[in-house]
Amino acid sequence: MTAYVHPSVQVGGGFSPSPFCVIDENVVIGNEVTIGSFVHVFPGAVIGDGVTISDGAMVGKPPKLAKSSTAKGGDLDGLVLGSGCVVGNNAVLMAGSTFGSDCVIADGAGVRERCTVGDRVVIGRNVTVENDTTIGSRTRIQTGAYITAYVTIEEDVFIAPMVVTTNDNYMGRTEKRLKEMRGCTIRRGARVGGGSHILPGIEIGEEGFVATGSVVTRDVPPRTVVMGVPARAVRDVAAEELLGNQ
Repeated sequence: MTAYVHPSVQVGGGFSPSPFCVIDENVVIGNEVTIGSFVHVFPGAVIGDGVTISDGAMVGKPPKLAKSSTAKGGDLDGLVLGSGCVVGNNAVLMAGSTFGSDCVIADGAGVRERCTVGDRVVIGRNVTVENDTTIGSRTRIQTGAYITAYVTIEEDVFIAPMVVTTNDNYMGRTEKRLKEMRGCTIRRGARVGGGSHILPGIEIGEEGFVATGSVVTRDVPPRTVVMGVPARAVRDVAAEELLGNQ
């Protein structure tokens, strides 16, 4: 029933490890941190004040890449969780990624290496965020969405459930794809409806609106509503829906 805490771990006040958790070397734990049972905190992780990590989560796990992986290897810094973050049951957060303050990473979510996540971001249940992705502050990514590698999502973006982003027009064939692999860019305040698919390299403009079930094959202008397969512009976003006008 005992936890394993490496002697090199730096621990703040108010911390009591739960049964069967493992905290590896050179981890830094802030004040009033809660770590559940069967959690594994990997070497070099930095956990801010008031963080809660729920049962079964993996925090700062080093990646094991397939020989065919397009992700770059190499050494990674320890994962950083800002103050007030909440990590759900069985979430997996890879080494080399950083999270701002007051983020929520829900049950079963996964965030790969070298991701940068801002403050107050919500990453919903069973969401996958692949490597080398940036997510701006106050963005919400809902249940089951798939954020592929090399995506940029700016601040105050809303991603509805089951959205799929892509980065490879060749779907794993030919060496040419390696030079052209690009994720999408979703600008500040944009909203993407449930079940939509976004093709590689697409830009969704500031406060753009993608209707549910759309397939986005071309750039979306700022403050424009698009819908359909393929998605086409149908109108401007209503003024009362723009950020700051609610």
